[in-house]
Order: sequence, then structure tokens, then C-alpha cells
Amino acid sequence: MDGDLLAHGLGGAKDLPISPQLAIAGAVAALVVSFTVLAVAWRTPRFHAATSGRPAPGWLSRIVDSPWFGRGLRALGLLLAGYAGLAAVFGQDLVINPFFGMFYVLLWVGLVPLSLVFGPVVKALSPWRTITEALAKLTGGDPERGLYDYPARLGSWPAALGLYAFVWLELVNPHATELGTARLWVAIYVALMLVGGVLFGTRFHAHADPFEVYSTLIAHLSVWGRRDGALVLRSPLANLDTVPARPGLVAVVAVLFGSTGFDSFRESPPWLSYVQASSLDPTLLNNLALLTFCVGVGAVFTAATLLSTGSPAEGHQRSDLPSLFAHSMVPIIVGYIVAHYLSYLLEYGQATLIQMSDPLSRGQDLLGTADWTVNYWLSFRPTLLANIKVTAVVLGHILGVVAAHDRAIRLLPLRHQLTGQLPLLFAMVGFTAGGLYLLFAA
Repeated sequence: MDGDLLAHGLGGAKDLPISPQLAIAGAVAALVVSFTVLAVAWRTPRFHAATSGRPAPGWLSRIVDSPWFGRGLRALGLLLAGYAGLAAVFGQDLVINPFFGMFYVLLWVGLVPLSLVFGPVVKALSPWRTITEALAKLTGGDPERGLYDYPARLGSWPAALGLYAFVWLELVNPHATELGTARLWVAIYVALMLVGGVLFGTRFHAHADPFEVYSTLIAHLSVWGRRDGALVLRSPLANLDTVPARPGLVAVVAVLFGSTGFDSFRESPPWLSYVQASSLDPTLLNNLALLTFCVGVGAVFTAATLLSTGSPAEGHQRSDLPSLFAHSMVPIIVGYIVAHYLSYLLEYGQATLIQMSDPLSRGQDLLGTADWTVNYWLSFRPTLLANIKVTAVVLGHILGVVAAHDRAIRLLPLRHQLTGQLPLLFAMVGFTAGGLYLLFAA
């Protein structure tokens, strides 16, 4: 099958008609200046989950919290899952099968903007949650708990493994665009979600569903939050501060950030030349590179936070610091997702909506979109696209520095509140320079 449909980024340097050296130097300078300004002007913590945010308008809260609204979203989630399943099971093994676009484009990349705008959309639409709750209602069980309590020590580790399994399928598996391979991956995923829901209830989905965990994490950068169960409006950074520090959280952000970096790296001329000249199997080399990127990001971030000077505030141990600061990586991840996948989402997203009118590839027009054409407006404006990409990366890192700074002045002793942040700042500078280099090199 034609792998070009699922090739990410639509090119690197040719999409970025600006100087890489200037972009990297400007980004690093922006981080350093931002940290300096924060050191002078931001002396006390400003984010607190128990007090941040203001109540949402009453009419909006009544709609969102009404039973019919939740049931409508659940029904929509079942409908979308069923439609994708129809294309996966009965559709043809062709690149125009909309299952590929629904899986690799609308679900994986599309959940980022949807979660930023609407909050945790995967949690709201999840068909696996719907089935778990329905089974619990039929059997008289607790839908949140299931048959057993979810082990707290597992945290988000299952989600991190699930995310790694997905990026391995998408970026490394040479058969990713064969219907049988993608269908098998989804079948295993669905089976795990259903069995996990029966055993541990919806808590399992909150901790172990890779797509729900990803969406919920990104949703912490939206303006929508909850306080004591009530819908509130918060600034994105205040909402980001409410990310729970669970085991496995560092692994989740490491996979998300590392895999995006690897996606650029695998398309770079030096790596392509090395793979072609090597006597080793290209799939093996890409497997090792993906693992190195993900483990490397996690190791650098963990080391940077553990090297913070001074003992953390009472109630926390030094070993807790990586999880406590992991939320600061979320805006960086979003910045790279925007930079790397923006044109991919807009253009192949349109192609997917067109293909969805014909799920069985028989020339049907079930949704009335078959006659649409893809608009390549953004790709035809490379300078604008370049500015958006660089701005997204730089803004994501600046917001990450702000989030880390606010957490540091809450956790670290007064004399180490600034010096304690330096290792993490240096790591973020390295991530910025490396990420922009890979973006230009792809």
C-alpha cells in the first residue's frame, strides 16, 4: 500500500524557509530571558487546584452535567467506533479505506486540538467506558471499581506501554498501513480495555487507556476543569497545575515527546543514509532508535529534576520530583505536535472525511463528503507554516518553563528555588535546540 498517505510532516526543511541557526538561537534566548523574568517577577506560587478557576456559567454547567448530554456523547462514541469497525472489518485493504485515517489521523493527532478546546474528549466519548458502565449496571456492580481495586502502584504505566505500542506500530512497523496489521493491533487494544474494565472498572480506563490518558493530559491545557465536582474555567497554566503526579507519568510524557522527535529523526538525510549503508535490518535500527529517543527523554528529564538542589517541601521525597515536574512537559509536547503534525492533520484529515463517505470502498457517498476536495492552502504558504511551527515550539517551551517555575517555588526551599531549577532549564534548552534541529533536518 502507498505509505505516503501516512507520512508525517509533509517535509521538513523545504517547509521551513528560514534560517535554522537563527530559529534555534532565538528559541534558546527566549527561554533564558523568560527564566530571568520569572526569577525577578514571579516570587510566590500562583496556581493552586483548590482555589484556582471560577465557576462556569450556570446554564453551561446544567447542560454539561445533565444525564442526556453524557448519554449523547456516549452514543456518539459508540457510533464512531462502530463506523470505524465497519471499515476495518468489511472494508477493503486499500489506502483509501477510511479506517486508516480515522485511526492514525483523527484519533491520534486530532485528539490534541479537540482536547485543548473541549477538554478530555476521549473520556467523554469512550465506548469502552460505556460498555463497562452498562455491564456494571446489569450486574449491580460498581462501574468505577470493577471486581478489584486498581493497584495504585501501577499508576499510568499501562498507558505508557500502550502509547509506546501505538507509536511502534505507526512509526516502526513496516506493515502499519496494511489493514490486517492495524486491525490486529486494535483488536488486542479493545480486548484489553474490555477485560480491564470488568476487572478494575472505569479507573482502569483513566489510568491504562493510552488514548484516554493522552487526551486527559492534553486537556489540562484547556480552560475547562473541575473543582469539587463542579465545572470551572481556569487559565490553561492553572489547569495544568492540577495534573496528578502518578507513577508512570514521566514514562507517558517521555513516550509522547520522544516518539515525536524520532518521527522527525527517521526522515532526516543522515539517518536515512546510515540505514541504507548499514548491514543491519532497517526495522531493527528504527526500533532501537525509537527506544533510545523515548528512554533518553525520560532519563534526561528524570536526571534534571533529581539534580535540583535542596530538599523538597514536607510531604515529598526527592524521588517524587520527576513526577511532580512532569506536567511542565505537556505544553512542550503540544508545541511539537503542532509543529510536526499541523499540515498532516489539516490535509489528511480532510482526505479522511472524504473517504469516510465510502467506508467499504464501493463508490458510496453515505455522508455527502465524497465530492469534497482537499484544500492545501497552508502547505502553499511555507513561510507562514514555518513561523507557526517555530512559534509553537518556542511557546510550548516557555509555558513549560513557567509551569516548572511555579512548581519549584512551591516545592523547593527558598534559597534553592532558582538554582534548583537550573538543571531542568538546561534540559529544556537542550530539548528546544534538539527539537528544532530535527524539525529542520527532516
